[in-house]
Amino acid sequence: MDLRLNRIFLLFVVFFGAINFTLAQKLELNCQDIVLKSLKSIKEVKGLKYHLRITERGKKGFNFYESNVKFNRNPRLIYLYIKGIEVLWLQGKNDGKALVKPGTYVFFNLNLDPMGNLMRQDQHHTLNEMGYDYFASIIQNTVDRLGDKFDECFSLAGEERINSRPCYKVLINNNDFNYVDYTIGEGESITSIARKYNIAEYMILEKNPKFNDYFDILKKGQVIKIPTWYCKTVTLYIDQLYFLPISIKINDEKGLFEEYNYHFLQVNPKFEEGEFTKKYKDYGF
Repeated sequence: MDLRLNRIFLLFVVFFGAINFTLAQKLELNCQDIVLKSLKSIKEVKGLKYHLRITERGKKGFNFYESNVKFNRNPRLIYLYIKGIEVLWLQGKNDGKALVKPGTYVFFNLNLDPMGNLMRQDQHHTLNEMGYDYFASIIQNTVDRLGDKFDECFSLAGEERINSRPCYKVLINNNDFNYVDYTIGEGESITSIARKYNIAEYMILEKNPKFNDYFDILKKGQVIKIPTWYCKTVTLYIDQLYFLPISIKINDEKGLFEEYNYHFLQVNPKFEEGEFTKKYKDYGF
């Protein structure tokens, strides 16, 4: 009997000791640890499945989108389902164009440029930014620019359960967010300028009403306004299991600029054979 009690006590000690050790590891993570671990986790992603809810500020108010996403990183393969619309984009295929089935009652497919007007319209981003890599590049640029001043911009605001996932809440505050004059160089576009400085294309459009859309031709020597950072503030929820963003809320000087929420996230799922082809059994191309 004593031997049995000793075994139970030993199991009790080991079990709760393991829990305490795990909690101690968790508590040891500071804000910088969490952000850098998240950037590392993003680099290690091979594939994703998720439901994405998007809120973006547009010309006539806020635009709301929802899509089911399948994403393979290398080679880069993307499938989207958006309320009856299907989109398939495959790296190195179809001359870089996306195969688009416009809707349930349309019996033909379109081949569209992801950067073209029909696919971009009033949206902030394109298929080229699908996945986490683009967002990670923005955060990495912020970290690099701050150097040893990381804690002046980033802070850990506790833990919350977001989109049914336990998360770390990270706040990013770019205190010196502002707009400056920029002189356009030879062959530059709104997109090339945005990529050069890791800033938001749509923010450039909003601040320069002389432009109608992303495709306006810029003239060398023309002076425009561009933001000094991608945004003013970010509320970032990082999943405690995967260390991937679950919710990203981005503000500028006007308030909410864009927000992205990831639901039913699957990391590195096993894709079925043919899942990134138009003949896959569940697709309607």
